[in-house]
Formats: sequence, structure tokens, C-alpha cells
Amino acid sequence: MSDTSSPGAIVLLTRLSRLVYRSATGDVLGMRMKQFMTLNQLRDHGPLTQQALSEVMCVDANTCVLLLNEAEAAGHARRVRDPRDRRRHIVEITDEGRTALKRAERGMESVEDEILGELDAADRATLRTLLARALEDEDVAPRDEVLTQAS
Repeated sequence: MSDTSSPGAIVLLTRLSRLVYRSATGDVLGMRMKQFMTLNQLRDHGPLTQQALSEVMCVDANTCVLLLNEAEAAGHARRVRDPRDRRRHIVEITDEGRTALKRAERGMESVEDEILGELDAADRATLRTLLARALEDEDVAPRDEVLTQAS
């Protein structure tokens, strides 16, 4: 970085993340931010093994269990034994979870408008593209852990 007086991209992303967490409250989303992220992963990449979900969310196994306990208690997700390996659980989002996630996404739109209000639609699209590219390798569970709906 040539200009040491300017914060680096990671510092700015961390600050932005903190703003999002501060603004995306349970009142706005109808759930905690971690539940929102869990349901997003399950909708976009699931069904997944519990281990794969833990890896794709970058949380340890114990934290993943706690998140899934909460999601199951709310009726938003379910864990079932993998018929091919009874030691593993497959996690999937429920219809109720999809409905709750849609409501939460509407709340998240207001958070995005609040935090990214200075950016026009083109800037937001560029930001999303760049962030998605940076996360490309991190955002996909290992191929052998991703399960198809037909399994």
C-alpha cells in the first residue's frame, strides 16, 4: 500500500462489517445476523453436511451446532442422518426457513440502503462483483460435501 495514511481494504471491510452487524438487528431482520447467514448458506449451497456448513461459514463445529440448534428450534432448518453415512448429518433449510429468510432479506435491503446510501446502483453492482470474486474460493463447500436435492 503506497499511502500509509489511508486504511487498507481489509480495514475498510472490517469497519463495514461492523456497521452491518450493528444495523442488522433482530428487530430489522426478524432473526439474529448469524441465523440470517446460516439460512443464506443453506438456501444457496444446501443441503450440506454439517461439517461442510461449518467450513463454508468459517465457524468451528461447536458454533455450527449452536447455530443449527437455534435454527431447528425456530423451524427454519432440519438435520437428518445421511443415509450413505449414518455418522454424518445433512442440513437443509425448511419452507418456513425460506419464508423467514425472504422477510429478513427485505430488512437487509434497508440496512444496505442505509450503509451503502452514498453508492449508486452501478457502484453497488461493482462492489458486489468484486466482493464475490474475492470470496470465490471461500464461498463454495468442498465438492464431495455438497449434496444435491435428489440425494
